[in-house]
Amino acid sequence: MSNELMHLQQEELVQLIDKYASKMGGSPTSVPFLRFFCTTEPTEFLHTLYEPSLCIIAQGSKAVGLGEEMFSYDKNAYLISSVHLPARIQIQEASLEKPYLSLQLKFSMDQILEILNESDTEENKESCQSQCGLYFGKNSTQLLDPILRLVRLLETPKDIAILAPMITREILYRIVQDKGSAVIRQFAKNGSLAQRVAKAITKIKNDLAEPLRIETLAKEVDMSASSLHYHFKRVTTMSPLQFQKSLRLQEARRLLMVEEMEASNVAFQVGYESPSQFSREYARLFGLPPMRDVKRLRGSFASA
Repeated sequence: MSNELMHLQQEELVQLIDKYASKMGGSPTSVPFLRFFCTTEPTEFLHTLYEPSLCIIAQGSKAVGLGEEMFSYDKNAYLISSVHLPARIQIQEASLEKPYLSLQLKFSMDQILEILNESDTEENKESCQSQCGLYFGKNSTQLLDPILRLVRLLETPKDIAILAPMITREILYRIVQDKGSAVIRQFAKNGSLAQRVAKAITKIKNDLAEPLRIETLAKEVDMSASSLHYHFKRVTTMSPLQFQKSLRLQEARRLLMVEEMEASNVAFQVGYESPSQFSREYARLFGLPPMRDVKRLRGSFASA
C-alpha cells in the first residue's frame, strides 16, 4: 500500500512541478525558499553552489560531484545539503516526453536547531563526528505528504503566508527524524566540530578575495590547523584551499556572465594576483579559458 501511495504522490508532484516550473532551468515560486527546476534534455556537468537545502527529484535522475566523490540519485531518494558546497551536477535522464523535474527547499540551521530543541529525537553518537555535508536519504510517503501540501499552496496563493511556514517546519521535522539526522544535527549543535567547519566555510565565502591563511582561520574557529584541515575535508571532500579556489572560480564565471567584466578585472576581483594563473585554473575547472567559456555558455543559452 505504501509503495502505491508513494507512486501516486510522485505522479502528482510531477504534474504540479510541470505546471508551475519554467520549461528550461530553475524558477522561483510564490512559496518562499521553494524553487523548481526543469530541463528536457540531459546536460554536461554544470558547476553550482549548494546552499543549506532539501532537494527532491520528481522525474529523471541526476549525478552530483563533490570534490573527487561522485553520487547519483533519482525520485527514490532526497538530498540534503547542510552547508554551502561547490559541486558539479549533471542531469542524466531527461526528454521532451519526460522532462527532468525537481524542487529545492532552502532552510537555515536556526530552523533545524529550533526543531531539535523541541523534539525528543535521540542524539546519535555519530553526530559527535564530522561527516560529509551532503546526505542522501530514502524518500517516504511521510516526507512526500508535507512536500505535496507545500507545492499545492501554489494553487491557493492566499494560503501561502500562513501555511507555508508551518508545512516547511513539518518537512524539516521529518528530515531530522530520519536515519541521517546525525548528518544535519552536527551543524546545528553549538560548539561541534562540524559547526566550527561551517563557520570556516562562511568565513571563506564572505572573504573570498582575501588570502587564505589556514593557521589564522583555524584560530578564528577555535581549532588547530591540522584538525581544521582534517574535518574540513570530511565535510566538503576538499581542503580549505581547494574549496576557496572552487568558490573563486564559480564567482568569476558568474561575474563574466552577468556583469560582462573583462577577464583580468574579474581575476583581481576574486583574489587572483596573476591573470595568467587565473586563466589556467579557470580552464582546468571549466574546460575552456574564461572568454571562450563565456562565449560558449552564451551560445548555449541563446539556442535553448
